[in-house]
Parts: sequence; structure tokens; C-alpha cells
Amino acid sequence: MDEPLLSGVSGSVRACCSFSTLKSWLPILSWLPKYNLKWLRMDVLAGLTVGLTTVPQALAYAEVAGLPVQYGLYSAFMGGFIYTLLGTSKDVTLGPTAIMSLLCFSVVGGQPHRAVLLSLLCGLIQAVMALLRLGFLLDFISYPVIKGFTCSAAVTIGFGQVKNILGLQGIPQAFVLEVYYTFAKIPEARVGDVVLGVLCLALLVMLMLMKTNLGSDDAPTYSRFAQKLVWTVATMRNALVVVAASIVAFSWDAYGHHVFTITGKTSQGLPAFSPPPTSDTTDNGTVVTFGEIVEGFGGGLAVIPFMGLLESIAIAKAFASQNNYRIDANQELLAIGVTNIMGSFVSAYPVTGSFGRTAVNSQTGVYTPAGGIVTSAIVLLSLAYLMPAFYYIPKASLAAVIICAVAPMVDYRVVAKMWRIRKLDLLPFAVTFLMSFWQVQYGIIGGVAMSGVLLLYNMARPRVKVSDHGILVMELGSGLSFPATEYLSHIIHTQALQVSPPRSVVLDCHHVSVIDYTIISEIRDLLSQFKLRGVCLVFARLQVQPFAFCLFCLRIQLLYNMTKYNCETDQVLSQF
Repeated sequence: MDEPLLSGVSGSVRACCSFSTLKSWLPILSWLPKYNLKWLRMDVLAGLTVGLTTVPQALAYAEVAGLPVQYGLYSAFMGGFIYTLLGTSKDVTLGPTAIMSLLCFSVVGGQPHRAVLLSLLCGLIQAVMALLRLGFLLDFISYPVIKGFTCSAAVTIGFGQVKNILGLQGIPQAFVLEVYYTFAKIPEARVGDVVLGVLCLALLVMLMLMKTNLGSDDAPTYSRFAQKLVWTVATMRNALVVVAASIVAFSWDAYGHHVFTITGKTSQGLPAFSPPPTSDTTDNGTVVTFGEIVEGFGGGLAVIPFMGLLESIAIAKAFASQNNYRIDANQELLAIGVTNIMGSFVSAYPVTGSFGRTAVNSQTGVYTPAGGIVTSAIVLLSLAYLMPAFYYIPKASLAAVIICAVAPMVDYRVVAKMWRIRKLDLLPFAVTFLMSFWQVQYGIIGGVAMSGVLLLYNMARPRVKVSDHGILVMELGSGLSFPATEYLSHIIHTQALQVSPPRSVVLDCHHVSVIDYTIISEIRDLLSQFKLRGVCLVFARLQVQPFAFCLFCLRIQLLYNMTKYNCETDQVLSQF
């Protein structure tokens, strides 16, 4: 082998194995050498605070996913460890969320084994996307689609918890039927659940408002200690409300008064570390193969990984901008993918970044992703020692936690904003919002399809401003791609060639930066039509790009035509 070739290969190997490359794959190497006692103290404080928020939320979100409550905790600890190694945001916390829980339920219908397998497959898809640098695909999910989905999900999740506030049983899961039967069965509501649920809701709202108004001008003046106390209590409101409700339920139960619907028996201890099941067995003993399970997942296998990535990266970008640092989107994809893969080995269902817990993490002053290790440790301790205590958690208190968590997601103001800025954006919003009540994944797919139709329509119907300066001047408002061929040709024919007498045209291409071969071919045909009628077609302010050699050749032909036909275009062209 030649010596130059050997040196080239060795150089490539050294480049691949360099420390900077290693740091790009393991971001922990960027901040771990600088770690100090101050960072440790703040990370521990943030981890404890987020942990006390995570435990009750994880239990509640497992209810949304239709799974036993312990699966929420199984899903809440792996992200802290993985993200510390692979994450690029100091603030983001990975774990179960309301939206991912709803999506999971819509796909697996509350079957634990399939939820765990879904986590593995979603993780593999996300990790492959990260390795292939396919993060740009998320750009095709527009903001109206995201807002339509989140608003619909918030309504679906929030109303789905009304039955637990009322203590109702036997309510169907389909949204329309759920609404009907919830109202139909109101006379069967349990007084204990209603009273406790309303009290929990009122307390959570009050604490949330106290925290929101703490820094406002109208807020009462407190001492520094009192402000910290109010902030701490308000931040840990979910845990405090659930603990208080559990004590109340235990007290009534101890005296033989079963007035609350409680969580009941849960599996105690840490989950076994084992590969996720690749088959399932129905209640009647029928074995469902891996292929049949994957086929049953349907479109959810595409929707859930995308929505997980979209939610987490949006959160990471928001807090990176707020706290003045940058993230690597593809590395975030890898972190989420590996979290879901490893989570499937401890019976977790798909997770993503949580906005609420990330906000708590940031506000507490976390310095590095290591705060997630403390949060994960609290979840593990809860699994190991506190599961018997979860027996007495009233479902009404968990329902109150969920309702307060998803209520801010209903952003009604966005409709007015879209109406003012661009009314057509309401179409994908409305399609996503309404279809999500039928099937969540169909809502997202329908919204993306509608956004695609609008995008293609804009490409096929570019803005053309026509003005008369003795000859026609047509100003093109955007790039020209093949869908616009027929539209452009139609305008030129109707405005210039089919009138009597035919008129010359100047195409102002100042805004045209993209053009393809189909357009070039159509322009060549138009030149022939203009030639036959004794008028000319002229391009003004044409952007000749190095890669568009065909445009350059066409421009030479246009200049030749101008000279040959002696068109009266000098006066018009002098304006450009």
C-alpha cells in the first residue's frame, strides 16, 4: 500500500477519534472537568425540587396512558442518567408527559407490554434519525399543526380526568362517547371524590397563582425568606397536594369509611432490567407476534417519535435562548432515542422533554444536566420504599394534578393571532384540532397534509404583480418551481399574447433565487410565441447563479431577441 494512502487513512482515524469529536458525542466531557462545589450544590437543589414534582406527575401521567401507576415511575428515571451523558441543555428533564401519555394510550390502548415495546421502537427510530442527521424533517410540522394538536390534547386529557374528579366508573375512552357518558352519569358521582377533587383543584390553582404573582408589581411585599418559602411551597404544590389527599384518604379508610376512589395495590420495588417483550398474549391465550404488534401500532409508530422529538427540541431551544447557550439538535435526538431504548429495558413507555419540569429546573438555578441524576435517584427511592404508600393516593387528586398541568396548553389567543397574520393558517390548525378528537395520530397526519397542500399551493401560485408602463411589467414575488409553470404561462398568455395587439413583457426577477429546468423549458416555448407575434419577452434583474448555467444561456438568448426585435423596453428597463 502506498505511503501517502497510509498516512491519509491514519489521519482520518485520528480525526475520527479526536477528543473534540468525542466531546461532540459525549457532551458531559465539556462540563465535567470544570465541575465544582457550587455547581454540585445547585444541581442537588434543582434535582430535589424537580424530583418532588416528577413523582406525582409520573403517577398521574401513567393514568393518562391507561397503565398501572408504577409505569409512570418506571419511565421517569432513565432519562436523568442518559441525558447527563448525552444532553446538550442544562435545563431539559426527560420523562413522561401528558401529550406522550395520550399518544401512547391512543396506540397501545393501555397494554403495558406493548407500551414498553413501543418505547424501544420509538427510541430506535429517533436514534437512527439522529445518526443520519434527519432532524430537518421536523421542520415540516408547522406551528399551526403543533398548536392545534396541543390544544386538542389538553382538552382531551383534561376532560378525560373529569370522570376521576366525579368518581365515575365505566366511562368509554373514545372522546365523543366519553363526553356523553360523563354527563349522563353525573347523578352517580361520589360525593367524597367530588369534594376532594374540587379542593385539590382549588389549592393547586391558588398556589400556582401565588407563584405567578410573586414577582409582579401588584404582589404584596414579603421578606426574602417569605418569598423563598412561598416559591418553594408553590413549586412543590403537586407533591404536597397528593400527600395531603393521601393522608385524608388513609384517615377515612382507617375508620372504615371508603368514601374515595383510591389507586389501590401497585407493584413494589425496582423494575427488572430485561429486554422488552417482542410478543404478547391476549386474555384468551392467543399469542400475538412481533409483526402483528408492529402492524397494530400503525401510523402511531411514525407520529410518536416525531412528536417526542418536536416537543423536546422546542423546549431545549426555548430555554437555551432564555439562558444564553446553544444546543445541538441532532445530539438531542440521540439523547431522547437512547433514553427510550434503555427505558424499554426497565418497562418504561415513550418519554420526551417536559416543559413544566424543565421550567422548575431552570428557575431553581441548575448548572448542569447532572441535576437529572438527583431527580432519578428520588424516583428510584420512591419505587423502592414508597410504593405501599401510593395505595392510598386518591384518583381525584391525581386528576386535579393533570388538569392543572394541561390547562395552560389551551392557548385560545393563538387563533386570534393567526387570523390577523394569515387566515389560511387556521385551516391546518382546525383540521388538526378537530381530527385529534377522533384519533390523535390522524389529527397530526391530517394537519401536516393540510400544511403540505398549502405549501404546494403557494409554490404553484406564486405572487405576480402586474403593472403597465407602456409595456407590461410582471414582478415575481418568489422562486419559480415546476408547479408554477402552468400558472405563469397562463398569466403571460392572458395578459400579453391573447390581447390585441400583443404586448411585450418585462419579467422582474429580483426576488427569484430558485428556478428549475421545467420553468426554463416553458420560458423557451414562450420566447417562440413572442417571436411569432413580433413582440418580446425580457428578463430584468435576473439573478444568475453559478450552478444555473442554463439560465445564463437563456439570458444570452433574451439579449439577442431584444436586439433583433428592437422592442421599446429601454425606458422600462432603466427603472430597474
